[in-house]
Amino acid sequence: MRLLKLEIKRILKTRLTLILLGLCLLFSFLLAWLPITFSYNTYQDADGKEVILKGLESIAYEKELQADIAGAVTPEKVRQALEDYQACLNKYGVEFSYDLPEGVYEQEILPYAPLLHGIREAYANPETGIAAAIIDIDPQAVDDYYRVCEERVVSLMQQEQKKHPAAQQRAIDLYGKVEKPYLFFPGYSTNAMDYQIILTFLVVLFCTIIAAPVFTSDYQTGADDIFRCTKYGKEKFAVIKILSALLISGTAYCLCIGIYILVSNTLWGWECTKTSMQMLYSIINLPHMNIGQLQCFIAAAGLLSILAVISFTAFLSSKIKNMVVCLSTTLLFCLLPIILYAVLPEHIGIWVYNILPASAAGLQTSILYAAADFAFWNIGNIAIWIPHVMVGACVVEIPLFVGLAVYSYSTHRIK
Repeated sequence: MRLLKLEIKRILKTRLTLILLGLCLLFSFLLAWLPITFSYNTYQDADGKEVILKGLESIAYEKELQADIAGAVTPEKVRQALEDYQACLNKYGVEFSYDLPEGVYEQEILPYAPLLHGIREAYANPETGIAAAIIDIDPQAVDDYYRVCEERVVSLMQQEQKKHPAAQQRAIDLYGKVEKPYLFFPGYSTNAMDYQIILTFLVVLFCTIIAAPVFTSDYQTGADDIFRCTKYGKEKFAVIKILSALLISGTAYCLCIGIYILVSNTLWGWECTKTSMQMLYSIINLPHMNIGQLQCFIAAAGLLSILAVISFTAFLSSKIKNMVVCLSTTLLFCLLPIILYAVLPEHIGIWVYNILPASAAGLQTSILYAAADFAFWNIGNIAIWIPHVMVGACVVEIPLFVGLAVYSYSTHRIK
């Protein structure tokens, strides 16, 4: 324990570590606040003058405007919203909301617009998947709103997983656990979830830079020659160095994500965390989660991802003697999921980038987008949902790379 404390203290005293950890904390507050600035609303006051609202004022206005629809999203509420929407379009003789006169949408449709989220997707053509025009949807059919959503899951999976009945059934089973009716509380934006992923990605990069010298720096300076002559200079010393890197990185991540979630939810309003995921993403998303649960799920997956990345970094550090080469290689592997996502065909890439240590914390490949998607690993009659693949891969990789790093360092020979 004493050696562990000394190693942690040694790492934390370095100037680069302090700078990077300070940046992590700074970004925790900055990225929690930035999505608020994207909120924008306009309305006309009693004198007919346009009033522009931004940031917290816009969010407060939207909450007040949509206060009547907060709570359970019942078929009755959706039907009434659809009837009011169609009546508004007919009143002005248009087919789409963007053809309405200026200010009409904000005054007449915005108060109930979130209830119509996903209605076109739910009533899409089951054979072609083409979304229906809202003006063409029969309000009478909305009485079976959630049954239609269940049928849409079936038809969508038949299109996306045509040759994999196990994946179709797995998706149906997952969606069957989703609590209905959905819940909705106004004011929140998916931008906040996106920025949580960006913060996770930045913390992974910064902690990788901190962990990269764990063995390489001693190789390069020659200090490793001395350490190997001590009583605990091999296996135990390797475990201590790896554990110190994991503890510093894991603690930094938990602190940063904790600050982000606390600040973000305070700004948006804690009641927004009770909103069903389906009301912000796809109306037929598979996870049985509200926004608060989704935040925690993403945070937990991010922690596993950063621990897997640091374990892999320690393994590379035990193999590479040059600091520049080691740091470049580790950073490349952090970016690799994004690169492979861009260059590999989807049917190949899905088998590769989802099992890399940094995949869950990537940008395009993040576990957030995987949770909002309908992709599966299909192995014979087994279908594994991609978020479960990511989490499982990290759980396996952490002890695997730690063990390989300890073995590699213990058997390392200086030529």
